[in-house]
Amino acid sequence: MKTFRLDRALSVGLVHPVLRVLDGHSEPRVPILMYHGISRRVGSRHPYFETSTSPELFAKHMQFLCENGYTTVDLNKALEAIMTGRNGQKRVAITFDDGLRDFYTDAFPVLAERGFKATVFIVSGHTGEQPIRHADNEYLTWREVREMHSYGIRIGSHTVTHPELYGLTPREVEYEVRQSKETIEDKLGEPVRSFSYPYAFPEHDKKFVEMLRDLLQAHGYENGVSTILGTASRGHDWYFLPRLPVNCHDDLSFFRAKLEGGYDWLHGCQYAVKVFKKLGRGAIRRGICAGGASYG
Repeated sequence: MKTFRLDRALSVGLVHPVLRVLDGHSEPRVPILMYHGISRRVGSRHPYFETSTSPELFAKHMQFLCENGYTTVDLNKALEAIMTGRNGQKRVAITFDDGLRDFYTDAFPVLAERGFKATVFIVSGHTGEQPIRHADNEYLTWREVREMHSYGIRIGSHTVTHPELYGLTPREVEYEVRQSKETIEDKLGEPVRSFSYPYAFPEHDKKFVEMLRDLLQAHGYENGVSTILGTASRGHDWYFLPRLPVNCHDDLSFFRAKLEGGYDWLHGCQYAVKVFKKLGRGAIRRGICAGGASYG
């Protein structure tokens, strides 16, 4: 029995139909799809947090894009389309986080068969000359990365060790941003232009966002993606573009709703949760300090 999902029910049953009646968004937008693993292995968490997509469903997603006239573009071309205001052609950017080896075995052949473009964000410290296993996952090898890159797959940075950057010092964040880029460029012989932020993006902390943007610019990145929900438009920060998470629970109706803006509404809820969590942590810290003072 399927788990009821309020986000799916509202997106497919209400928001998406309304947008279609209103003829979608008035400004140019490009959906950036966020995949992780291509596997039949499904976790036990709520479907919202699932990161695996079965090979069969992934193939259906790509078939849907092909049959519905989508052109796949890299992030640079997506941003170019947004900024020049060309809203006629259907464009979509396909991204994969983590650099898992099942991208090479189960996603790359499907993409290559259709001539589709995609960007894979790899964790440089998990990428080796032989497959590296970490936390029950197997990662791409440098030979496989170079092979896919030669066929037009874009390679971006997803840090060195995949940490929660928000909990690190500025010096540690700088290392993750700089070293991953340098390692990938050394292995590929070409510049790395794109960065993908691991874990939930702390968009509510403006100081952290500004610090990270400065680091990305200083080390030569041109753009980046985040876990902020939504389709990318002109008003978004080029270094922290929103994406649409896709997993094994995305049937074609839900997939279409996401592509056409029907999932964007959830960003407001996502942002509110982050703010409340921050306020809650602040209250806990204040309580601990107050308690410590009273017992001091």
